[in-house]
Amino acid sequence: MATVTVIPPSIGQKAGVILRVAAYCRVSSGSEEQLNSYQSQMAYYSRKFECSETERLVDIYADEGITGTRDDKRLEFQRMIADCRKGKIDRIYTKSISRFARNTKDCLEYLRELKTLGITVFFEKENIDTAKVSDEMMITILGGLAQEESHSISENIKRAVRRKMANGTIKQLAAPYGYDLLDGQLVVNPEQAEVVRGIFRMYLSGMGYAAIARHLNIDGKRKSEKYDLWTIEAIAYILKNERYIGDSLGQKKSNEGLPFKKYRNYGKYPQFYISGTHEAIIDRESFEMAQALYQKRQHSPSTLQASPLTMQLYCSHCGTVYSRKRRNDAVIWTCRKHDAEAASCPSLNLCEGTITATFILMHNKLFMHRAEIIEPMLQMLAAVHQRGCHNDSAIKLHQELAKLREQTHVIAKLRTKGFLSEVKYQEQLAELNRKISKQQKQLHLLTQNDEEDEVLRELEQLEDYFENREQQMIAFEPNTFEMLVDKIIVHDRDALEFHLIGGLKLTEPLVTE
Repeated sequence: MATVTVIPPSIGQKAGVILRVAAYCRVSSGSEEQLNSYQSQMAYYSRKFECSETERLVDIYADEGITGTRDDKRLEFQRMIADCRKGKIDRIYTKSISRFARNTKDCLEYLRELKTLGITVFFEKENIDTAKVSDEMMITILGGLAQEESHSISENIKRAVRRKMANGTIKQLAAPYGYDLLDGQLVVNPEQAEVVRGIFRMYLSGMGYAAIARHLNIDGKRKSEKYDLWTIEAIAYILKNERYIGDSLGQKKSNEGLPFKKYRNYGKYPQFYISGTHEAIIDRESFEMAQALYQKRQHSPSTLQASPLTMQLYCSHCGTVYSRKRRNDAVIWTCRKHDAEAASCPSLNLCEGTITATFILMHNKLFMHRAEIIEPMLQMLAAVHQRGCHNDSAIKLHQELAKLREQTHVIAKLRTKGFLSEVKYQEQLAELNRKISKQQKQLHLLTQNDEEDEVLRELEQLEDYFENREQQMIAFEPNTFEMLVDKIIVHDRDALEFHLIGGLKLTEPLVTE
């Protein structure tokens, strides 16, 4: 009979092996109490590994005042995962599963990926170590509880909001163009209201969105302090918004799932139409006529379907994105600034077939000459990638930041107990905040994502794609376009400058269909 010898995990057990550990901290809101917790976590991990002979802290990753249900919004968490994939970390410490993630699905996906990379995670509150395989079931249960807690809080908030909608007591959170927001109520802005009335008059007279936007821009009517030019989207928003007749429709969108995402509510949840919530700008008859005209135009055979070129084409003259239109029997792309006001940009329109034909030509040239273009770039970047990192400096800055934040708590307590006057407190707080701001700027420069790593990864992806492709492109392939192209700069009717993944830029003269 065969003899089986169990070889236990070797991580952290070999004599002389120093584990590279990382700490992850997070708080869920920007309240003072939560920020104190955040600063305490930072200080705790800065001290924890100072005297360790088996573990060395390589970095602290800290997300402050944001939600844990959306991992894409946790920039520091994403930076930590990226560093794990680059082989910079052996072990992660975090206070609890709820700090790591409140979404069971994402939590387990990340933990499994980390395990395949040979990286373990220790949750201190639950005393769970992912180095022990049997703990995955416990992580699933606790992660589910954390997710349910987050979901329950969200549902309680949504129920409270719905109650306010149902009894008509909910306050407005933002003012559409034409109104100002005063103590949660919409108040008519006379100057902007006249522009809104003009938009409805022009639309009912037969003008389209683009023509209305162009007319307003020529007349010098600014949309807002932030956006000078009117766009097709802004005109459409005004023409379909019930608030211009003094009503409010509640729960147009809803947050669903974990991580939470906003979706248009097409009847899944109740909506609350509240009449007479504020002063109207447009009479009901005109508004209803505009809605009927909109529905009629929506069902017109000239309506265009979505295109992979959307938000990908940019004007070389003004930098504005191109929009798609149907002109007679052809589909064209035009600079939005030029379309809104021709005198503001000299760009020219392009047929969609010309753009896709030029992409096919560029793609096939790269397919044939990838060895002379992509491989040298990969070799050069791989050499640059060998340089050292700045982890030691980052750790010192994290430690100094933790000490400075501790000092802010100390002087706050001294002021509360009467040992420090308000004037002295404000002076010392201002000086500490100045130092914290300076340290944060230095830390940002050191801990920003390694751009060369990302470029190298994308170039390898580009090389793999062409290596696995068997033949040239014959017809336009939307999925391939979306995978390879970051954006396109349109040089009138001369050429297209393709910005591909990996930072590769190729200029191709325009071809006809």
